[in-house]
Amino acid sequence: MCITCGCGNTNNTTLSNQHGQSIPLHTHTHEHPHTHTHEHPHSHEHPHEHEHPHSHEHPYEHEHPHSHEHPHEHEHPHTHEHPHTHEHPHTHEHPHSHEHPHSHEHPHFHEHPHSHEHPHSHEHPHSHEHPHPPKASKAAETEVLDLHLLEQRVLEKNDRIAERNRGFFAGRGVFALNLMSSPGAGKTCLLERTLREIGAPCAVIEGDQATSLDAESIRATGTPAIQVNTGKGCHLEAEMIWAALPQLPLQDKTLLFIENVGNLVCPSLFDLGEHKRIVLMSVTEGENKPLKYPHIFRSADLVLLTKIDLLPYLDYDLPRALDAIRTIQPDAAILQVSARSGDGMAAWYDWLRQQKA
Repeated sequence: MCITCGCGNTNNTTLSNQHGQSIPLHTHTHEHPHTHTHEHPHSHEHPHEHEHPHSHEHPYEHEHPHSHEHPHEHEHPHTHEHPHTHEHPHTHEHPHSHEHPHSHEHPHFHEHPHSHEHPHSHEHPHSHEHPHPPKASKAAETEVLDLHLLEQRVLEKNDRIAERNRGFFAGRGVFALNLMSSPGAGKTCLLERTLREIGAPCAVIEGDQATSLDAESIRATGTPAIQVNTGKGCHLEAEMIWAALPQLPLQDKTLLFIENVGNLVCPSLFDLGEHKRIVLMSVTEGENKPLKYPHIFRSADLVLLTKIDLLPYLDYDLPRALDAIRTIQPDAAILQVSARSGDGMAAWYDWLRQQKA
């Protein structure tokens, strides 16, 4: 599951090689979204009914041979109303009433590591749904801490693999670029024209939730491309890139374009080992995108304002859009391009050559 938006996990990620053959990727990058804070060494498959921790309504005398030596502590932030049932093989239809003449200070020992000092008396047919106050705030606090710990672990693992990718690129003279945008901003169209005109060895890793349509479009330019399908996932991760690299014929001075899944939120969190980050923003999306999605624009080395051939037909405030970009990321370069008309493409190619040099 994604730590940012909660969508899917990467177990069903696949990639398609140069021949369009699908290869499953069991990356399992999200290291189990649960953390076992309830460190019970026993499984909660007790054979007694547990609408309560345990019932004192045993069919035998209270000098019972078993001791309730539960190795877990009942000072959990969760209540004792477990959704699983602990069904005693003995029935609770005991021959004696629980209003027995002896007190509950019986000679056997409930050797529980937890205290049995419930706020109710044991002299009633209670169900152990006792009225001690819920610890909701403590539980919520623990959950938040667990999520922070999970996020830290997932990102640390991703960063380790990203460093490995960086070492791979450095050893082979590959220059990697991570292209990010919302869906429909023009990433694939930009790449198709770039690959035909740049005059340099290139390769592409395409990221989408489903289909190999973009990889097929890229291959039509004569450029090797690998399709990574993330299933329910909303972004590419470093491990997916690492798995795709052996499928590409990379050589010295290759430009590797990584087209991320269309999303302006989650991709910004995941380092892929790239040298530069490029964020695309089309003029059809409105001027305020950088202000509404600041994290991804703040991470950009270059912002490409795309589809500028449509400006004459739109009520678009170009100075306002440029101001929004500079407000969020004053250090990013900004280029205005149209992959359809070719406007601004020469400046884009010059930027690529300068970065690669």
